[in-house]
Amino acid sequence: MNFKKKIFSILSKKEFEDLTLDIFHYQVHHNNIYRNYLQYLKVNPLEIKNISEIPFLPISFFKTHRIWSNSRKTSPDIVFSSSGTTGIKSTHYIADLSIYINSIKNGFEFFYGPIKNFKFLGFFPSDRRKDSSLIYMAKYLIQETHKNGSFFVPYQKKRRLIYEKNEDNIFIFGLSFSLLDFIHNMEKMENKEIIIMETGGMKGKRKEIIREELHDFLKNAFYVKEIHSEYGMTELLSQAYAKKNGIFRCPPWMKIYIRDPEDPFIHIKNNKIGGIDIIDLSNYLSCPFISTEDLGKKINDEEFQVLGRTDFSDIRGCSLMLN
Repeated sequence: MNFKKKIFSILSKKEFEDLTLDIFHYQVHHNNIYRNYLQYLKVNPLEIKNISEIPFLPISFFKTHRIWSNSRKTSPDIVFSSSGTTGIKSTHYIADLSIYINSIKNGFEFFYGPIKNFKFLGFFPSDRRKDSSLIYMAKYLIQETHKNGSFFVPYQKKRRLIYEKNEDNIFIFGLSFSLLDFIHNMEKMENKEIIIMETGGMKGKRKEIIREELHDFLKNAFYVKEIHSEYGMTELLSQAYAKKNGIFRCPPWMKIYIRDPEDPFIHIKNNKIGGIDIIDLSNYLSCPFISTEDLGKKINDEEFQVLGRTDFSDIRGCSLMLN
């Protein structure tokens, strides 16, 4: 079955559910780690008839195991590693890099329209990391639009004007501390047509602050009404986006569930806080059913918030301390 084509053409809830069940059975047959996990839980895959019954693999397995479900090849196209400041790093073996590229492109354009319409300005401490999924995404967006003047903004240029006031479709994105460093040194630049997106992450460079405080700083500095956010991680190939107030939405091939804090195998109703579980179908060559170490709540079937980290979990390099 051509999962790659079907994933990015999902148009309905039924298509998502049908494809999710197909990919679940693919995982059972081709992902040894996931199959062993189901056996440990005493779950019979043949009895799974609804996606709500599918178990989620703890994200910590990416720190201790090679999560792989491609029967046609044994070596990855690329390996992504987390940038966590403490503990063992997660490692994501990517069997088909074109799936990640499709996820970046289709996911971004689902929310913002054609990539080719933007000028991207990337604020990251370094664009040289070859094992960072976030840097790879940033490079892709910038390289695809280099004719529009897109570029990574080096530190030495952060005191200078980086765009003209009359330029349209400016998309500024980067790690939180990089954006804060820039606004403390920049010239006054008022342009209400720009989009500012923080991708999280103080990385020990600054004191962690709540998202609302960060967004207030950025709004005042860039003279915009809203700050956008991206929610992604090394272990997943898709991203959720928030256009205001930290309220995220997923692309059609990705879905969020909130698990009960007391029972990780039960999902709870909207507006209740618990652990975030994610189905990311673009992850079908590693594992698309991930139980994260993030806390959140669903507002409705389409929208959710990220509210912090579960106890005893490592601090992510690309997430904010939201408590």
